Order: sequence, then structure tokens, then C-alpha cells
Amino acid sequence: MVFDKISAVIMQRRLKSITRQMAVSLSKSSRSLNISEAKDFCTGIYGVRGEIWEQTEFIPLMSYTVPTSIKYIAEYFGADIHPGDIIIHNDPYTGGNQTSDVKITAPVFSNDELMCFAAINAHQADIGGASPGGYNPHAKEIWQEALRITPVKIIDQGVLRYDVWDFIFANIRLTIVEEDIMSMIGACENAVHEINSIISLYGKQEFIKNLSYLFDCAQVSLKKQLSVIKPGIYEASHLVFGDGIDPDQKMVIKLKIIKEPEKLIFDYTGTSEQTAGYVNAPSTVTISGSLMVLLMCIGEVFPINGGTFRDIEFIIPEGTILNPYYPAATGFGNHLTDQIGAVVQKALYQAIPQQVSAGWNVLLCLMLSGYDNKRNKHFSDMLINACKGGAGATYGYDGWSHLGLIGGGGGITAQDPETFEMECPVIFKKFEYAPDSAGKGQWNGGLGVETILELCESDISVNIFGDGMHEESRAFGLAGGSPGGKNSIVLQLPDGNILYPNSKTIINKLPRGTILHQIAGGGGGYGSPEKKNREIK
Repeated sequence: MVFDKISAVIMQRRLKSITRQMAVSLSKSSRSLNISEAKDFCTGIYGVRGEIWEQTEFIPLMSYTVPTSIKYIAEYFGADIHPGDIIIHNDPYTGGNQTSDVKITAPVFSNDELMCFAAINAHQADIGGASPGGYNPHAKEIWQEALRITPVKIIDQGVLRYDVWDFIFANIRLTIVEEDIMSMIGACENAVHEINSIISLYGKQEFIKNLSYLFDCAQVSLKKQLSVIKPGIYEASHLVFGDGIDPDQKMVIKLKIIKEPEKLIFDYTGTSEQTAGYVNAPSTVTISGSLMVLLMCIGEVFPINGGTFRDIEFIIPEGTILNPYYPAATGFGNHLTDQIGAVVQKALYQAIPQQVSAGWNVLLCLMLSGYDNKRNKHFSDMLINACKGGAGATYGYDGWSHLGLIGGGGGITAQDPETFEMECPVIFKKFEYAPDSAGKGQWNGGLGVETILELCESDISVNIFGDGMHEESRAFGLAGGSPGGKNSIVLQLPDGNILYPNSKTIINKLPRGTILHQIAGGGGGYGSPEKKNREIK
């Protein structure tokens, strides 16, 4: 029988459509702004060894961490996985990326054989722990950060485990999380039905043959794009500021990208030791951030699946900020992808300079939490729209304004300010591009944003987490381009006092009428500004 390549490609599009259906279902039925507005999630289908079959990557960082979770879940339960099961997981030390990013997975069977998992990874509005929203800058170990959920069945063969369900949500502040998890379950269950339909349509043997072909195509596609990188070693480093415990601490990420004829190696040897605070990234985050930025800098790879990464290896020494020893706090680790991305860009620039953008603005985010008397409810929301600064310019193109962060792959969406006002007790006074925030160059970086808002309730807490407030942490320029502007946050109290907080701290019990003023810096410029064509056409 002649192999039908067209049939395989059509099957790939069918699988992709399922992940998109999952995304639409989740975004339309979820309650929190993190998911419904910001699209802070990913959806996908994964084999039993964790290999990607297909994904919809609103947040690429989250996408490339899911395979490790799936692999662990499959090994953990072994033969004790059955049709109708739903498994929840968020633990960074058993394959997760950060505790706030919760995975819901549903197994797919064909004639009693476990074929794959439908899964969603989504950022939750709260996950327990000492700080609403899950970011605790005072944490020195993971137990001080959040509820740690190792793989556990919340639905067992179609039957809801009320005991497990009640235990989990008794340790989470907001009922909106429970509602969002229910939406995730529904989207995964729909996906199981659709995947079964495709397997039945093709037949198991043809389905597996098509999948193997698609994996081989992905491997060949990546190899073709990597062929533009000459064999050699490309080294770079990038700084990280503050670990939550010591705001003056400086850490360094060091990278060697080693290009061999048949292999690409990311070697992070020399990176700073793990911190005492929460600025430590699980190795899944380091791998995901590296892959995400690599794919941004090379030509288009298609399809992207488990075969894509066969020829890529990682060396990430244990005990470093990119692969900490248990039980280190890791709450900020997800956001080290901004700095991981920067060091990958700097290294790749030496090999493919016209394909790499200048630096992107790094995250500096506000988490607002407290009690909303007008709506009679507790709330906890990230001000994502205010932290999306500018993207870096690249050869031939200016950077996008208000696109950041590179850790979100540009995919995370700014919440609509009016919608945010409907859900949280704040009033936006200003939300505009920040003039002169972009790095200058032959091609300019994208502009950042300036946000001013007023707190309309008392006793609101502001959790600040991020970087970019130091001169050295501005989005870097390339090829003679200048860096983008710095991040900043200023709080003006009703009595006239002004607070200048550091980049990783919590300020509790702010009074009604407090004004928050945030600037997210712009992206770096590319090329010397002197070369910019100023002719008016």
C-alpha cells in the first residue's frame, strides 16, 4: 500500500483544529481575566512519553513545559489510567513549570490502549500559599509559595472525586479558580471525543504511520533551518537582579550554544547558583524558554511536534537558578524566561545576526488583591496590560509596540481596561504608549506603555514581581542600536507620601485613593541610528 502524504497532512490539520477548539471553549467559558482576557494558557495533544502531537500556543513558554508533566503523569499512574479519568497537576518538582500554572489532562484510549493525552496548562488567579495569586517574594522554600499538587485524579473513570476536589479547593482562596478548572475539564473532555473520532476515521495503524511521518517531517524541517548556523560555539551572558530576599543581589545566566553538524546543544554551565529566594527556574522553564526563542530566531519550522526537538540537547547544572535543588522556592522562575530569552538572543546573534531581534522589555508586573465591597467578593488579578512593553527591532524592521514579553512569546493579551475596571476596584486614569521609551537605531525598538490607575477600595495589596528597573537590565540594542527605557513603578498615597518599591516586594493595606503609576520600557534598537533613512517619501 502506497503511503498517502496528503492524508497525513490533513490529519495534522485536524489535530491542530482540536487544540484550537479547546482554546475557544476555554476562553469563552472561563471566568478569570487571566484566561478569558489575557489568554494565559495553552492547549495541546501529547503522546504517552510526553511528545507533542499538536498545540495551540497562546503562551509558548507554557506549551513547551507540558511534555515533561505528561511524561511524569504517565509514569506515575502506569496501568492505573482509565477512560474517563481527569488528572490535575502543578508541581514544579515533578515536571511542572510554576505552581500557578495548573495542568488538566485527560487520557485518550483506542481499544483499551492508551494513545495520548488532551491537556491544558492555564494560569490560575490563585493557588493558595502565603500570597494571593501565588507570588511570594519572601518565600525560601516551595511550601511557602502555594498548594503543591502532584499528579492526582479529580475524576476517576467518569466519577468526580468529591474528597479530592474539596481538599484542593479548600486551600485556594477564590471560587473563580474552581470555575476555571471546570472549564478546562470540559474543553479536555470535548477534545477526547474529537481525537477518538479522528483515530476511528483513519484506523489506528494508519494514524500511527501518519504521526510518525509528521514527526520525521518536523525533524527535517528544524534541521534545515539550523543549517544556516555554522558549526561552532557561541557564548553569551545576561544579568538578573534581586532574588526576593536581597534586592541588591545580582545573578548571571551563562550560555554556550554548541552547533555540531547533527546536533544543537544549549549548555548553561557557569550560571549562578540557586538563590535563597524565589528567583529559581525549574529546568522545564529553562528548556521551554530556550526552545521558544530559538524558534523565534530561525526560519519557519513546520510542523512543530515531538520530532522537532530530537536533535537538541540541554546541559543545565543542578543547583543553579535554572535547575534548583528541591525544595527551593520557584515562584518567579517562569519569568526568568525573559532573561533566558535574552541570553539565547545574544548567543544566536553571533551566528545569524540578521535573524535575531534586539532585546525585549522584561516583565515588571503588579498583582492586585483584596476585598471588593461594591461587588462583595475577594479578588486577585494581574495587571498584564500595564506590563507589556516594547519588542526589540530586528534587521529591516522596527520592533512592535506594547507586544512584550518575550517570555510570553508576544502571545499574552492585554486585558481591556474597561473589563478590568468591571472586575477589580480600580479606575484607569491613563493607558497610553510611553513616549521616548524605545531604543533608537537604524530600526527602532517598539514603544512601551504608561499606565496610571487609582485604587477604589482600602486595604488592597500590591504584589510587585519583575525586573528591568536597573540601567543594566534595559532591553539591549544590537549592531549599534541603543537600549530601550527602564521599567518603573511609583505609588502616590492620598496623604501625599510617595513610595518607590523595588522589583520584587509586597505592599499591604494600601488606602483608597492610592495612585499607581507604571511604565513598561520599550524594546532595543537595531543598527546605528546614524544609518536611519530620514528621507520623507
